[in-house]
Amino acid sequence: MGSYIPSTAAERQAMLEAIGCRSMDDLFVQVPPEIKVDRLDLPAGKSELEVRRVLEGMAGKNRVFSSVFRGAGAYRHYIPAIVKSVTSKEEFITAYTPYQAEISQGVLQSIFEYQTMICELTGMDVSNASVYDGASAAAEAVAMCREKRRNAVLVSAAAHPMVLQTIGTYCFGSGMEVRTVPMKNGFTDIEALEGLLDDTVACVYLQQPNYFGRIESAEAAVRAAHAAGAKCIMGVNPIAMAVLRTPGECGADIAVGEGQSLGLPLSFGGPYLGFMACTKALTRKLPGRIVGQTADHDGRRAYVLTLQAREQHIRREKASSNVCSNQALCAMTASVYLAAMGPDGLRRAAESCMAHARYAAERICSVPGFDVVYPGPYFHEFVTTCPVKPEKLTAGLEARGILGGLPIEQGILWCATEMNTKDEIDALEAAIREVC
Repeated sequence: MGSYIPSTAAERQAMLEAIGCRSMDDLFVQVPPEIKVDRLDLPAGKSELEVRRVLEGMAGKNRVFSSVFRGAGAYRHYIPAIVKSVTSKEEFITAYTPYQAEISQGVLQSIFEYQTMICELTGMDVSNASVYDGASAAAEAVAMCREKRRNAVLVSAAAHPMVLQTIGTYCFGSGMEVRTVPMKNGFTDIEALEGLLDDTVACVYLQQPNYFGRIESAEAAVRAAHAAGAKCIMGVNPIAMAVLRTPGECGADIAVGEGQSLGLPLSFGGPYLGFMACTKALTRKLPGRIVGQTADHDGRRAYVLTLQAREQHIRREKASSNVCSNQALCAMTASVYLAAMGPDGLRRAAESCMAHARYAAERICSVPGFDVVYPGPYFHEFVTTCPVKPEKLTAGLEARGILGGLPIEQGILWCATEMNTKDEIDALEAAIREVC
């Protein structure tokens, strides 16, 4: 695939003549003259060197922390060099639509392989080609479960606040009722969940690990939902799936999550991708694109968009979803990352996250006034108390080149991944002592 080359002046003139126009102005005769401009008052062009200096000056205003102890939905992980090497190839960066199956086999195959990996990671039967982010994936999953007589969703108060807000926004538009399951000691209160379940509830949503880093009793929540005739949606951290029971093993109906951890840099908040996978029974309710494998008339392996017609989800009042696209390049990035890491590499990364988080908690809580708010099992995030105003602590850490945990109502939400070395964690402890 060659670099993009615009049409020549002669080619443009030939196209104009073919449609009966003499000039480009003829294409815009319907535009009122009073709103047209003869020319844009733009500054003079700059050389490549000048443009680079301007952009580097702008980039220099950004604060990039070399030591990061904050997660809360977006995480700093090691990304193997091969990930960018593969995904920056021109064939992948510029490719867009996979509709034309006869000329898009490479794009379709990459999506098919992504779907396969997501199914292996979550233990589910079917995956779609991805949606925009983890929060919209959760909201789309709720919409999948809606039925005529079941028009309510129970959401755990221990889930990510932004995910809960997104679910609320989607449900407001569709008229679906959102009910919150209270927390108890940092966990979803299973007894309260059982008391809230009735024949109007379509589904239950909980996060594993939850917003506070705690490992939920997912199987108990799934059993309670199914006993009441409702479905269960699990929002999961994909790295944690290397060491925790998968949604499939827990008996969940739908698994969703934010795929940023799978090879995507933090990038000031995006673009990321939302992954969605479900049981075979719910396949036809999955929104967006799904790629399937088939064979052509010569018996050769081929890939096609399957199970749904093009743009079927945007049929106005009959629409089940407004998603008709996917994060193809981000999904490919996740695929390359998973392929490069492999099952053993992913597990080692997850185990490193757990070990570093426990060491960080130990060192932070050695400072007087700090203690873990919710003792017990956690993955790579945990909440501590703080003897000073949390904002004062985080500001003091930032002044020392450290992005500290996130101030929340319960204290400070800290995160450690495989990227946080022992020296970084020891430096964090020393900085906390100085500030406090």
